[in-house]
Amino acid sequence: MILIADGGSTKADWIAINKDKNEAFRVRTLGLNPEVITELELKNRIVNMFQLIKIKKEVTEIYFYGAGCGTPVATKILQDVLESIFTNAKVSVAEDMLAAVYAVAGNKPAIVCILGTGSNSCYYDGENIHMKAASLGFIIMDEASGNYFGKRLLRAYYYERMPKGIAQKFESQFNLEPDFIKKNLYREQNPNMYLASFAQFMFEFKEDKYIKKIIRKGFQEFFKYRILPFEKGLETPLYFIGSIAFYFRDILEEVAEKYDLKITDVIQRPIDNLLEYHKKNIV
Repeated sequence: MILIADGGSTKADWIAINKDKNEAFRVRTLGLNPEVITELELKNRIVNMFQLIKIKKEVTEIYFYGAGCGTPVATKILQDVLESIFTNAKVSVAEDMLAAVYAVAGNKPAIVCILGTGSNSCYYDGENIHMKAASLGFIIMDEASGNYFGKRLLRAYYYERMPKGIAQKFESQFNLEPDFIKKNLYREQNPNMYLASFAQFMFEFKEDKYIKKIIRKGFQEFFKYRILPFEKGLETPLYFIGSIAFYFRDILEEVAEKYDLKITDVIQRPIDNLLEYHKKNIV
């Protein structure tokens, strides 16, 4: 049995395939970002998924692509956790950017972007990934991500910059007590996922002028820092992956047009495309 997984900070999609390359089952666990989750919690989130533990001795290979797996230390943490559970498996852990590339570009050059709980981008030349800057995560970077928009909504609410009607709707949907917010930001795991939970508010009110302005500004920052520096021009296919890109595609395309760029495609979750890539190239 072979496991293929695409893991974000919020959730991780798993597909198991048998020796005949047929899908056996698929499951979803909580996110497995080793940058913001302890080793114990990483392990708990896997062992609590019955379907995975049921076949743990049958698994011979694991291809895991995840948020927070872009540095050697974090990658080693998750690899050790997986190897401790799936003791008969050869484990490969890589960053989610590689999964995004495999899912949309295959073996062809493209600029590939992730806009989900976090954000990132790269230029793929058909063989290798090229990045203009390392991702330093939700505190410093992650432009136009779910946690980026969550921070801006909270700041706007507390600084009383949010229109009154929107503010009333915002406070009716979330616990905005300062102690509760600070506890989730500074004492709990997954502060990036907690921030991203506020971005769900924008899905419901995305036609509101004020919300649209916040989204548009975030996308403009992402293009400025994460796409334009590649200088690849109109001839390079441009792909986006993630819920933020998927649900706000119309605004994303509007911003792209201002930079004379055209978006080739937007995919919410890459797991199905990733499966097909593996069937053809790896498994």
